[in-house]
Amino acid sequence: SWRRTLVLAIQSIGVVYGDLGTSPLYVYSSTFPDGIHHTKDILGVLSLIIYTIVLISLIKYVFIVLRANDNGEGGTFALYSLLCRNANVSLIPKTQPEDRKLSNYKLELPSNETRLSQKIKEKMENSKVAKTCLFIATIMGTSMLIGDGILTPCISVLSAVSGIKNLSQDSIVWISIAILIALFMVQRFGTDKVGYTFSPVLCIWFLSITLIGVYNLVKHDLGVLRAFSPAYIVDYLKRTGHRGWISLGGVVLCITGTEAMFADLGHFNVPAIQISFSTIVFPSVLVAYIGQAAYLTKHPENVANTFYAATPDTVYWPMFVVANLAAVIASQSLISGAFSIISQSLGLGCFPRVKVVHTSADYQGQVYIPELNYILMVACVILTYGFKTTTQIGNAFGVAVISVMFITTSFLTLIMLVVWKTKIWKVILFVIVFMPIELIYLGACLYKFKEGAYLPLALAVVLIVLMAVWHYSLKQRYYYEMKHRVPYDYISELSRNPEIRRIPGIGLLYSELVDGVPQIFPHFISNIPAIHSVAVFVSIKSLPINRVEEEERFLIRQMEPRDFRVFFCTIRYGYRDAIVEPSEFESLLVENLKEFMRAGGCSSPETAAEEIGFVERARDAGVFYLIGEADVKAGRDSSLLKRFVVNKAYPFLRKNFRGVKQLLAIPSNRLVRVGMT
Repeated sequence: SWRRTLVLAIQSIGVVYGDLGTSPLYVYSSTFPDGIHHTKDILGVLSLIIYTIVLISLIKYVFIVLRANDNGEGGTFALYSLLCRNANVSLIPKTQPEDRKLSNYKLELPSNETRLSQKIKEKMENSKVAKTCLFIATIMGTSMLIGDGILTPCISVLSAVSGIKNLSQDSIVWISIAILIALFMVQRFGTDKVGYTFSPVLCIWFLSITLIGVYNLVKHDLGVLRAFSPAYIVDYLKRTGHRGWISLGGVVLCITGTEAMFADLGHFNVPAIQISFSTIVFPSVLVAYIGQAAYLTKHPENVANTFYAATPDTVYWPMFVVANLAAVIASQSLISGAFSIISQSLGLGCFPRVKVVHTSADYQGQVYIPELNYILMVACVILTYGFKTTTQIGNAFGVAVISVMFITTSFLTLIMLVVWKTKIWKVILFVIVFMPIELIYLGACLYKFKEGAYLPLALAVVLIVLMAVWHYSLKQRYYYEMKHRVPYDYISELSRNPEIRRIPGIGLLYSELVDGVPQIFPHFISNIPAIHSVAVFVSIKSLPINRVEEEERFLIRQMEPRDFRVFFCTIRYGYRDAIVEPSEFESLLVENLKEFMRAGGCSSPETAAEEIGFVERARDAGVFYLIGEADVKAGRDSSLLKRFVVNKAYPFLRKNFRGVKQLLAIPSNRLVRVGMT
């Protein structure tokens, strides 16, 4: 409804736009680190800022990228999941024909399949290199966004705190660290409460920078409005040459936080983001930059502290307080984005298991990840203490920001061709407008590699290695289990074996396999020759969609041995779905088994009633969980790298992140672990 959309639009101001809204704190100082050489440079940089925000933030993101959402979810993984559902490009082939019938799995695609889109789709599906490149690009975009989530709090808070006059740099650093720790401590309350709390502050911030911008414009120089002519961009770059190109690494910071509009989309919705940006954020930041430029034409010597120098003395301290609050909130957008994107990556098997807390009953996309929260907090504290000033952090920040944008542009180009089947001239126009801009900015940022630009790349490498190790090992393990799965005849043989004891109750055996009997089951029987009266092979499968409707979640098949019952149950989750507690899960499972029997799983109503009674008696006897503890080893003929990844790195991640027991909250007194290599 429009009422809910407007509520979300107001909330989004406090969550999404803090980073984008507080960039006036440091853009001009980062663009002119050596001072302003000529007043004409101010007009050139202002023109660059105006058209960068208009082209990238407004046109590209608000009107194009937000459309490429996955049932309301944004971010790099949402783009990847769209491709995975339209083309067979996933590296782990878990998709079953039944999955494509799910209501949220279906894509409303144009019927005009072009030869070009069909050819690109076939190339991607038949090329292992293309699939691998898509996956690497996805985890690189994710890694850069998490890097952004580390750098944003550091630069925003340091910039704001530096407004305290006559304070030593060490004092500024320690105050910033204290503020950062407090920020991460409130994340557990959830986006909903944080958004309601922060939104009024950001509204005051945007109003304040607008009024101060108008004040500076009127008082100092109305002539800066000439910067709306793009001719000043050409003049600036021609006049300044190499120096002007390097300064683009500072200009690009005016669009920091733009990716958060897409990454945080799952916390809100498309109209809410479009309304809040177009009506409040966009005009406010534009006026702020114009006002600062007007001030600098008269006081170019104050460029190192533009924001506070341009603030009138009468409102200096109130603005200092609001700026610090806004800087704290600026961090929120990328922290929320990091939670969202890791939640999505878990669903696609690209990140070790962590606890995902769903913090809102009304908006399922609002999540909190405790482990990630504290990792981000520690990283922010280390970086703030290590760098101490915003100069090097700004250099690093630009690389993280523009890298994510370039990856988004690349994915969106593929989606236009393969999913949307957009006319080729529109795709070409999109590419020639946005890719050159982002490549130029990326080159300017990378030029400062030694001055801090290496940092997001180093962070990205660490995260890419972690995600690649996990995904590769998971994929190899899945292929091994597929290859060595046990024939269904084994179940029939068990029913004829008098040495196998029948135990009352329901036994749930968890397996990665979505089809077949896992190898660990006969291993269990060989050690404990007994089987429950109702045995259910449970496969929890994450799909590349944001959610699975409750009534579509369970997929059940049955085998019919004589004196015990065997079911194969695939439980399908989207990356936004919360995994239910064991007691609720057991009730849902039994109800779905009964529904399966009523709907044709049995030959007659009398048989169905008898079978339902059998299952209910088994449930009354107790529900027990069997989990395989597989010790994964690389084959003897494996390379040194593969042996390190599978034998050392993967077990290390499994040991230090959450296991299936912790993830599913299985009670210990009803759990049996089965170990094998």
